Amino acid sequence: MENVENMEYNTTRNHLVIREYGRHIQKMVEYVLSLEDKEQRQKNAYALIELMGFLNPHLKNVEDFRHKLWDHLFLISDFKLDVESPYPIPTRETLKAKPEQLSYPKRYPKYNHLGKNIEIVIDKALQETDGEKRQGFANAIAYYMKLTYSNWHKELVHDDNIQTELSAITQGELEFNNRPFIKHRVDNNRDEFGGAGKYRKNFGGRNRNNQPGRDNRNNNRNKYSKKRY
Repeated sequence: MENVENMEYNTTRNHLVIREYGRHIQKMVEYVLSLEDKEQRQKNAYALIELMGFLNPHLKNVEDFRHKLWDHLFLISDFKLDVESPYPIPTRETLKAKPEQLSYPKRYPKYNHLGKNIEIVIDKALQETDGEKRQGFANAIAYYMKLTYSNWHKELVHDDNIQTELSAITQGELEFNNRPFIKHRVDNNRDEFGGAGKYRKNFGGRNRNNQPGRDNRNNNRNKYSKKRY
């Protein structure tokens, strides 16, 4: 009965600040806090940092992992540990400080189906003085425009339509001289006549009865088959 009365339950223990380090690390931190000699506290703090790094090897892949270990040490001690640190000592205020709200980028593209980045590429192409590079820009822009059209539509666009739209965007200053090849995705749920809900029919299928050697296979199959009465 005496052993039962002296048992310690988690409900009676203090709260774990960082559960990844466990109860023993927190007890060691409490022991370091109880030391009155500053030199002993400093020595035990360095030893505790090494132990924390050994118990959490995944932190070694993190940049400045020792800095993170020291921050965790001060956090576990509730910022009461009076030791010297090779890094800036965090405070309770810096821990609870909220970052500044990021401003949402306001970008309004003129051509929504092409996006904003293509306008940047077009402006750079119009500023290019080298004819060969300028033509390369035009070909790349035409390829992207055709790819975008293919992703958003069920049918493949003709090159003349791409050139017409490119001329309208650039006031006729850019013209592409290649034929951009795009592997268009075909909807298998539409047949050749545009009917929905049907699979495409193969009207040019081969006649299985006219295949060479098929009669011989059928004869051999009948030859070795046994009749059942």
